[in-house]
Amino acid sequence: MNLTTVVFDIGAVLVDWKPQLAWLDELGSAEVVEDFMVRTDFRALNTRADAGERFADLAKEVSDPEDQRRVADYVQNYPKTVEDVVPGTWEILDRLRANGTPLHAITNWSAETWPRGLISQPRLGEVFGTIVISGVEKIAKPDARIFHILCDKAGVVPEECVFVDDSPRNVDGARAVGMDAIHFTDAQALETELQSRGLL
Repeated sequence: MNLTTVVFDIGAVLVDWKPQLAWLDELGSAEVVEDFMVRTDFRALNTRADAGERFADLAKEVSDPEDQRRVADYVQNYPKTVEDVVPGTWEILDRLRANGTPLHAITNWSAETWPRGLISQPRLGEVFGTIVISGVEKIAKPDARIFHILCDKAGVVPEECVFVDDSPRNVDGARAVGMDAIHFTDAQALETELQSRGLL
């Protein structure tokens, strides 16, 4: 079956997510922010939020009251964390759109922070036919179910799709359900991979 459709991951492929920026103004230095993120195990909490949990509930597991508040404040501060884009990838996406290539997205992203992210990156809400957000579905990549949800919603079959993600685990997950997949490292390499598949 011919590849006709490109399915994008978003974080670290299109958008440069920098969670530390949520607290940099308050805490004053990258080192102090990193200490906060380590002692609260913030990245593990964020992974659970990507799978559907709420930050206010996750914050209750943090022992220090001020750290609890900071975790809960993350949703409000979220637009600061996604102000930058990954160099070159949007240009590739726009070329695909100009060619008429169907474009969809599967992202591990909290249901709470997704609408906040659109404040900084409104085009994310405009360029994809279908977007599957893990926090909404309460299923995160590389779970096979999230790829099937995308196919069902977009009306495609896995064998028509090439999936682009910066995580090798997620690339393997896409391949396991029958998609072609590209491990994203930078825009130039992505361009080469898409050209080799006749999509650019």
